Amino acid sequence: MAMSDLTTPKTTSPFLRSSSQLRLSSKLHLSNQFRHLHLLPPPLHATSISKISCSVSQNNQAPVAVQENGSVKTKKECYGVFCLTYDLKAEEETKSWKKMINVAVSGAAGMISNHLLFKLASGSVFGPDQPIALKLLGSERSIQALEGVAMELEDSLFPLLREVDIGTDPYEVFQDVDWALLIGAKPRGPGMERAALLDINGQIFAEQGKALNAVASPNVKVLVVGNPCNTNALICLKNAPNIPAKNFHALTRLDENRAKCQLALKAGVFYDKVSNMTIWGNHSTTQVPDFLNARINGLPVKEVITDHKWLEEGFTESVQKRGGLLIQKWGRSSAASTAVSIVDAIKSLVTPTPEGDWFSTGVYTNGNPYGIAEDLVFSMPCRSKGDGDYELVKDVEIDDYLRNRIAKSEAELLAEKKCVAHLTGDGIAFCDLGPVDTMLPGEV
Repeated sequence: MAMSDLTTPKTTSPFLRSSSQLRLSSKLHLSNQFRHLHLLPPPLHATSISKISCSVSQNNQAPVAVQENGSVKTKKECYGVFCLTYDLKAEEETKSWKKMINVAVSGAAGMISNHLLFKLASGSVFGPDQPIALKLLGSERSIQALEGVAMELEDSLFPLLREVDIGTDPYEVFQDVDWALLIGAKPRGPGMERAALLDINGQIFAEQGKALNAVASPNVKVLVVGNPCNTNALICLKNAPNIPAKNFHALTRLDENRAKCQLALKAGVFYDKVSNMTIWGNHSTTQVPDFLNARINGLPVKEVITDHKWLEEGFTESVQKRGGLLIQKWGRSSAASTAVSIVDAIKSLVTPTPEGDWFSTGVYTNGNPYGIAEDLVFSMPCRSKGDGDYELVKDVEIDDYLRNRIAKSEAELLAEKKCVAHLTGDGIAFCDLGPVDTMLPGEV
């Protein structure tokens, strides 16, 4: 049941960007489709302004007392432990802040998001002068957990976190978003065929692509984390024709981070000495950690690590099986390190790439200089000027060993693409993925 509109006096607050937002700041949507909070600090000086105030006990929701022009109206519901709206004067410290950005996160009640959201809200991702509004998408089943997440964010008192919205309808949650981090996906159950997972999750990302196309910012940046992330990203971009295909990414940064770790351990150096690390291809066991172009202390890896047999066999296998080993030790798949890799992936796009270095991300292959088939989402080496955009790195060496490995991952993604043709507008789906299951261990 949604609250009726409440009138709020005119405000000079820089955090309410339009008259529609002004109205949103004075009302609370409580339907399961969409719930909205404004997380704004109290005014510097006490004033006799109108405000909405309530408290909620564990057993009963207390009524909301709303004071308007001396009259008091009572509402039956209030979201969370408390809710307040203020008519604010601009604080001194916010004068140098950037324009607020809207960041959507799907699967927001999950373990990965539980680590990620607080990094986003703290300013450690987009910077200490970047106010942020978080738009959290979940399912009907997770709506109460989403309320708990929103309450924790509220209680954390992040100055940069100006708004939190939660909901189950992507057409509402994705409204005007500048970044969409698509984490939520159906996990692979026992006995589930890879083709079935492609179809089930593909439908989720087709719908989210349509929603982004309809209501998101025209230049929204989309990072797909839910697996199989490469093909899900392709499905998403195919269903969002108004958004540049270049704006879609599939997360392979965790694979890059794992590869850097293994090279650093083998070479006996700290991980920050490893640079120019590329993950080629699919986020699966056909992925190709590229030791040919990687460097350690500025030197080619093959000059620092002379055990070339380990590089060709042990290194690749250790990166591919890292997730499975973690499950054996920890009893669950990676969540915190995945969240960190999402942060790294975003920061690679919003901060300039160090001179001579690059990073890995799964991007659209059209126009690539490596001879990889077009119309795929394929992990490749990229550089950024820090404006959210990127360019493919052209000065990379590809020998026969590397090319053969890349070709295997390319063939796999072409096969996956045929499986989801009905979701990308490419005709009737035909799925022949072969007998080998290349899903990463952590995804089962």
